[in-house]
Amino acid sequence: MPREITAFSNPLVKYARDLRDKRHRKVSRQFLAEGLRILTEARETRRLPRILFYAAASANHPLVYALSFDVEAAGGESIQTTPDILAKLSGKDNPQAVVGIFDEFDADLASLDRTEAGVWLVAERLRDPGNLGTILRTGDAVGAGGLILIGECVDPFSVEAVRASMGALFTVPVVRSEWAPFLAWLRAGPGQLVGLSLDADTDYRTAAYAAPAFLLTGNEAQGMPPEMAEACDMLVKIPMRGKADSLNAAVATAVMAYEVLARQAG
Repeated sequence: MPREITAFSNPLVKYARDLRDKRHRKVSRQFLAEGLRILTEARETRRLPRILFYAAASANHPLVYALSFDVEAAGGESIQTTPDILAKLSGKDNPQAVVGIFDEFDADLASLDRTEAGVWLVAERLRDPGNLGTILRTGDAVGAGGLILIGECVDPFSVEAVRASMGALFTVPVVRSEWAPFLAWLRAGPGQLVGLSLDADTDYRTAAYAAPAFLLTGNEAQGMPPEMAEACDMLVKIPMRGKADSLNAAVATAVMAYEVLARQAG
């Protein structure tokens, strides 16, 4: 049976609010996700929040009811609260109807089956949570096997990244790794490492892509380091006809992913 919390001073409200901070997420290994669409995506992948907050006005919504029922059936807690508290948790003046506290669920390289997909996404020192979320959405759209984050990337479980992923965080496996372990794992089996570089001579539309292809996107500001470029099986570029010298990292990843899919299919 859901309980009701209406006081800002409630310790659980403070705990949930603190999960907006990376330090608290690191200690607790839990994170916040908000919005009926995102939490429903999570539920459909059999990931349920440990604690579900929802507004009283949305209690009878079929999807909110289903979430609440499943959370409690799985041993979690369902809490009815106020729009003001939901706004405090989400950090937005127009809060979503539901907010959930989830356990983090990183995958690791050893758990990945590279034969499951023809396209894999790899991002190096990605800094922007919006870019990370958008790349996850691209991964979901193209059926990528997963997203491998190399080096000091933005936290995929930050509120901003989770929000930008629109639920793809729950559908696309995410692995965090350093470069050396990733390269050793990659070279232990089949896989073509394709780097996107402004210095490449090969047009991305003329290259021959094998499967599985691992598409490496470098840091938004600096691109990929020379040692990573040298380790790639192929470097390709997206031609720029205007005055801009490059595309946004997430946009470039999407353009590449769809081109690779099309060429693998052809």
